[in-house]
Amino acid sequence: MIPKDANRRRIFLMRHGSVTYFDPEGKPLAPDTAPLNANGVLQAKAAGQLFAGQQAHFDRVMVSGLRRTVETAHHVLTATGQQIQLQIRPDLVELKGGHLSAIADAELKTVFQGAFDGMVNEDARFLGGETVGELLDRVIPEIDQLRADPDWDIALLVLHGGVNRAILSYLLSGQRMMIGGLAQAPACINALDVGDAKGDVVLRAMNVSPTDYLQIETRKTTMEVLYEQYEKYRSRIEKKQDKDQDKNRREN
Repeated sequence: MIPKDANRRRIFLMRHGSVTYFDPEGKPLAPDTAPLNANGVLQAKAAGQLFAGQQAHFDRVMVSGLRRTVETAHHVLTATGQQIQLQIRPDLVELKGGHLSAIADAELKTVFQGAFDGMVNEDARFLGGETVGELLDRVIPEIDQLRADPDWDIALLVLHGGVNRAILSYLLSGQRMMIGGLAQAPACINALDVGDAKGDVVLRAMNVSPTDYLQIETRKTTMEVLYEQYEKYRSRIEKKQDKDQDKNRREN
């Protein structure tokens, strides 16, 4: 049982479990409707067991509304035996990418792998789409509103890697900023205690992976893995286009 031994409240901030964003050929799938894959389900259930083992009881559960966050939250609540209405917060959806096909070959690797490097500039666009500044514009008011609401003691937020980085950066610094190097593994758990004063924030745990406590499964970032998957698809498409062009030239 989580004690109430100080005038602070607890926020558990999770990332959703693993999702398959590309088919076996590397073709991008619709990210807004992608469900958890088999590993993602196992991760979400494992996170739920961690909470259940500590007898965690949530007063509020917030999700972005995208399928992967809803499914993760449901698995956690099933494990803890709670029946609680999910609060859908559309402003907490992940950074919106642009059209990958519009990114030049020479820029592709940098755009993917440099998306969350260092102190991320607010003008930086995520995969050619939404800027980090636009993300902060919608995320920060949500967090301020949550902290201003007195009617909860323990809140669970099940969100996304980029969104979580923005929230952690804002809460820990008290400033409008985005620290890209805050890794967020699938179904990871972050624990923060927040007081009434804006700067009264205590980080208790960060990026706790329920199925890989010591983070030994990989040294790659999520974006590096996604780049490798998409690059294979991009290469196949370009080779096919070159082949078709050669065929057309021969026929004409």
